[in-house]
Amino acid sequence: MEQSEKKKGFMSWYFGTNLLYRILAGMALGIILGLVFKEHILWIKPFGDLFVRLLKMIVMPIIVSTLITGAASISPAKLGKVGIRIVLLYLLTSAFAVAIGLFVGSLLHPHVAIDATTVASAAGKDVAKLSFSTTLLNIVPTNYFTSIVNEQVLPVIFFSILFGIGVSYLCISKDEKVRKNGETILAFFEGVSTVMTKMVGAIMQYAPVGVCALIATVFATLGAKVIGGLGMVVLTVFIGYALHILIVYFGVVGLFGISPVRFWKEAKNPFITGFVTRSSYGTVPVTMECCKNLGVPKEVYSFSIPLGATINMDGTAIYQGVCCIFIALSATGQMLTGAQMGTVILTATLMSIGTAGVPGAGAIMLLMVLDSIGLRVDAGSAVAGAYAIILGLDAILDMGRTAVNVTGDAACTACVAKQMGLLGTKADQ
Repeated sequence: MEQSEKKKGFMSWYFGTNLLYRILAGMALGIILGLVFKEHILWIKPFGDLFVRLLKMIVMPIIVSTLITGAASISPAKLGKVGIRIVLLYLLTSAFAVAIGLFVGSLLHPHVAIDATTVASAAGKDVAKLSFSTTLLNIVPTNYFTSIVNEQVLPVIFFSILFGIGVSYLCISKDEKVRKNGETILAFFEGVSTVMTKMVGAIMQYAPVGVCALIATVFATLGAKVIGGLGMVVLTVFIGYALHILIVYFGVVGLFGISPVRFWKEAKNPFITGFVTRSSYGTVPVTMECCKNLGVPKEVYSFSIPLGATINMDGTAIYQGVCCIFIALSATGQMLTGAQMGTVILTATLMSIGTAGVPGAGAIMLLMVLDSIGLRVDAGSAVAGAYAIILGLDAILDMGRTAVNVTGDAACTACVAKQMGLLGTKADQ
């Protein structure tokens, strides 16, 4: 027993505390330090820059490994009629989610005043000149590895998904040698994806320190005027969450002949669980139970719910839309153009295929989406300052977006089961 107590020892108070509470405490401490000590606390800035660099370090490996694994794991042999329908519905609701996020962001204009004289601001203005058709054409890479080195997100996403689909066909080949090659490739990228998930978890342990430093720097530079922006971005995101549930989910289940009241009676359980745990994967058993109570057969929800925890990220998509507008307005003083909004919708929808259903994954996905519209999070830039504010709020926003994610899994699963005539009668009440 004494040896066990010693193992806890140093820093056990830190790692033994819930990460959500630590990040919120880091944010609160950063606000206090910035407001009280002002320019005298700016020595803390490198600790925040380190956190940004750690996040950027893992962006490309995460995109490549998770998208290839996600696409390859949806076997064409298993996909069938149910799989095709559920994947299309997942992607469609995700696209609507980004659009809702952009809509409420455009309506409410959440922002804080940050000096925009940075190279990141100039990069964002350059992208605004690109037409949407040019952006679509640039999705196809001429050199995949050059796209990785240059951190060109959309071309990397495009090739990774195609490569993953190719691997999935190898895995179902009747030729044993070809099948083993496919399984080996899939196992490799699954291993890489698992390692990257572990690295995300480790880096997020540093998040409270990084958030404290980033927020302290922002408040030391800008003062108390940032507080209004903090409240507005939270309000905007949660309005987006509410609108998506009321309009998209209730609208879709009603369109398929399922009572929204009956649906919510069961869906509120995974909603609450997702809100508390902030993990789509951790909520899978509760979401499955919800679908079972709605009358969805096991052969449908046992496939669609784990798949949804991987590729259906509607709450995260709403978050991307609002945060992109917040960061653009705060860092450059300019609204996103139509072409940029289209790029955000496309990038966020495609990225939802490979985003891990674990706490903090949405903040890393946001880095990728920002890169796709030319708003690079470079240490010390105005974009990094605005991103720091989002990181400070991320734990709060993550609770809502996870709750929306898992609710969407249940809604899409019930609709597909209903459309195929597989839903039990008690869901039709």
